[in-house]
Amino acid sequence: MHRSFRSVAMGSEQKLTLRRAALQALECANALEKVQLVHAIAEDLPLGEMEVLESAVGRPQRPELVHPSRVPTRKLAHPEGRGILLHSLAHIEFNAINLALDLLVRFPEMPPQFYVDWLKVAKEEAYHHTLLCSRLAALGLSYGDYLAHDGLWQMAEKTKGSLLARLALVPRLLEARGLDVSPAIREKLAVVGDTESAEVLDIILRDEIGHVTIGNRWFNEICHNESRDPIEAFETCLREYTAPQPRSPFNFKARAQAGFSEEELAWLMQVELEQSAQ
Repeated sequence: MHRSFRSVAMGSEQKLTLRRAALQALECANALEKVQLVHAIAEDLPLGEMEVLESAVGRPQRPELVHPSRVPTRKLAHPEGRGILLHSLAHIEFNAINLALDLLVRFPEMPPQFYVDWLKVAKEEAYHHTLLCSRLAALGLSYGDYLAHDGLWQMAEKTKGSLLARLALVPRLLEARGLDVSPAIREKLAVVGDTESAEVLDIILRDEIGHVTIGNRWFNEICHNESRDPIEAFETCLREYTAPQPRSPFNFKARAQAGFSEEELAWLMQVELEQSAQ
């Protein structure tokens, strides 16, 4: 249930901080209101970086969340197929808003730039969600009209106790997967004549490269501070959290732009070779 900001605060006169404003948006269960709250967060608010906050994600009653096998699929040549695809993408972006907000709220005592970075991500994810909802509206649809699954947020729940694992397995694994698949989805939309949706995918890919860059930056910062090799740390997180293995084909150009090192790209090339041989 969505709680008002004042019920979250320790007192009715609790000073508003950037992280408390993010908490208010995170807890909001109305998708449209959540987007509005994210865009309303002022970058010049005091951060409140030392405060430990209890976070709870708010989500609308619809879409109904089911096992991935129950989420419908249709060919993109049919308008319903495009609607289902766009709904799936809108759901991913809605989850991405919550993921960025949760990073802001859940992990205190980080450098100020950490919170600045993830607020930027949250605002851009909210923009993406709005763009996709507009494309749904053009087809006479709304977010919530189709079933959806909860894989992205389930990983957030699994990694809530470790910032290193969260950065490894959400921006660097699951969200980086978007860099790999977005160009092909974009071309399929263009082929069936949906140039407006294809252009939205162009915007999302551009911004998501920046989001994965931010995830890489903070992951590498933590690895440096803990004297850990990034590839070793990533492989350890994959095992310890029973995460899905990276799947080829990989968009090496976009991943390089997003800050994956030459060593990491070589590791992914080896993964691709092994998977193609299977």
